[in-house]
Amino acid sequence: MHPSALPLILSSVTLTAFAQLLLKLGMSTGAVQRAMGHGLVDTLLASVNPWVAGGLALYVASTVLWLLALARAELSFAYPFMGLTLVLTLLLSAWLLGEAVGPLRLAGTLLIAVGLVLVTR
Repeated sequence: MHPSALPLILSSVTLTAFAQLLLKLGMSTGAVQRAMGHGLVDTLLASVNPWVAGGLALYVASTVLWLLALARAELSFAYPFMGLTLVLTLLLSAWLLGEAVGPLRLAGTLLIAVGLVLVTR
């Protein structure tokens, strides 16, 4: 594995988690919520907002970093880090969106984190 692979992997995972956060913010706007009962086309048109655009842009950046990481690391090493996206997304959604994190969700997320450590050893 090339030494630059791990920072690329972690950057990609982090951008993916922030992309999810922006997409959630974009899809929670009043315009999107009002359009949801009026069909797919209306919902998609209402979804064109800066939050969704930002989330999609972060996904593109994340994908570029992921491709660079895959050029430098084995897939079997890199891919388990995608589980870290679940951990980061849970933390960000609780911290920035105020979403409730119950004990079972927290336990499951901790189990994912432990599994990640085991798989990458």
